[in-house]
Amino acid sequence: MDPLKLENQLCFPLYVAAKEVVRKYRPFLEPLGLTYTQYIAMMVLWEHGKVTVGRLGELLHLDSGTLTPMLKKMETAGFVKRSRAADDERVVTVTLTERGEALKAQAAEVPSKMASCVCISPEEARQLLDILKKII
Repeated sequence: MDPLKLENQLCFPLYVAAKEVVRKYRPFLEPLGLTYTQYIAMMVLWEHGKVTVGRLGELLHLDSGTLTPMLKKMETAGFVKRSRAADDERVVTVTLTERGEALKAQAAEVPSKMASCVCISPEEARQLLDILKKII
């Protein structure tokens, strides 16, 4: 097996699959006014209510250079509010606004819509999730 042939690389189908999945999310997220990255940030906020930018970065595997402009856009859209900690101005907390909380009900159908776009069984999806968690 030639290790430099593209067809023998695990990284390439992972890369293409990730791009394809994000592309398939677009028509479901555009009506909500969200990009995929904003959507996964909202998922964290819907689960936790409020988080620091640092913790959000840890959970999403994103750096502050990616998060800061994204959160600024989300704040401008009225989905979140950012505030600095009184005791340490370096710590920025992100909280949902009422509009951001209300968006959760609209986003509730996104996972099932996506499931219908991916041609794998629920069991295969669970197996793939387990494998991807091992890789991460």
